Amino acid sequence: MDRGDERQKLERTLLRDVGKAIADFDLVADGDRIMVAMSGGKDSYALMHALEALRGRAPIDFELVAVHLDQGQPGHDPRPLEQWLGERCIPYRFVREDTYSVVLEKVPEGKAYCSMCSRLRRGILYTTARGLGCTKIALGHHRDDVIETLLLNLFCSGQLKAMPPKLVSDDGCNVVIRPLVYCAEADLARLAASSHFPILPCNLCGSQPDLERQFVKRLLRDLEARHPSVRASMLSALTNVRPTHLLDRDLWRSLGLDVARADGEVRESLTRRRSGTVA
Repeated sequence: MDRGDERQKLERTLLRDVGKAIADFDLVADGDRIMVAMSGGKDSYALMHALEALRGRAPIDFELVAVHLDQGQPGHDPRPLEQWLGERCIPYRFVREDTYSVVLEKVPEGKAYCSMCSRLRRGILYTTARGLGCTKIALGHHRDDVIETLLLNLFCSGQLKAMPPKLVSDDGCNVVIRPLVYCAEADLARLAASSHFPILPCNLCGSQPDLERQFVKRLLRDLEARHPSVRASMLSALTNVRPTHLLDRDLWRSLGLDVARADGEVRESLTRRRSGTVA
C-alpha cells in the first residue's frame, strides 16, 4: 500500500469513528458553534481535520472555531499552526496566558504537573468559549486516553470511571465533547505523519518521564504484546457495562435492585423499568 492509499484508509477510519461517536452520544446539533481546542499536537489536528471534513457533508449546519492557548513555554512558536489554519480558512483565536510559570512555581518538585496544568487550561478555555459565543468545546482525547484514565482511576483513586464523551461543566455554562473517543492513538499518529501536521512540542508534559500515566502506558504495551486486541476489548467493556455486577450500593438503589440475576434477566428487567412497564 502506497502512502496515498494508507492516508485515505486512515482518513476513512477517522471519519467513521468520529461519526459514530457523534451519532452515539449526540455530540453535535444543528446551529452549534464549536470551539476546537488545538494544542498543536497530533490529536487536536486530527480532531479539526475530521470535524471540518464532516461539516462539509453533514445534514446539519454547525460552525467551527479553533482556539490555541499559548501557555508561555520557553521557545513556543505557534506560527506553524496559524499557517495551517489560515491555509484552510478556518477561523481561529490565539490566547496567551502564562500558566507555565504558575505550574512550575506551585507544583512541588517530583509531583505531576498535569493536574494543575489541566485545571488552569480548562478554566481559560471555558472563559474563551463563552466570550466567543460557543455552544460546545471539542477536546482531542482519544480511545487510549479514555482507557488509560480508567486504569489510573482504578489503581490510584478507587473510582471506576473514565472520560465521558460529553460533559457539562460544574457551572452549567459549558458543554465539553470528545469526538475522538473511539479513535486509536496509533491511527492518529500515522495520520499525523502522513498528513505532515506541523506538530508543536509540549516541553512541560514530556519533561516528567516517571508519571503514573507513563506507567499505565507501559502496562498497556506489555498487555498488548500478549493480547493484541486488549485496547479494543477495554473500549468495548466501557460500552458494555453490567451495573448489577458492581459493588456500588447507591447504584443498586438507583436501579431499584435487591439482588443480581443472570445478565439476560437483568437486561430485560432494566428495559421494562426504563420503559415504565415496571412499577
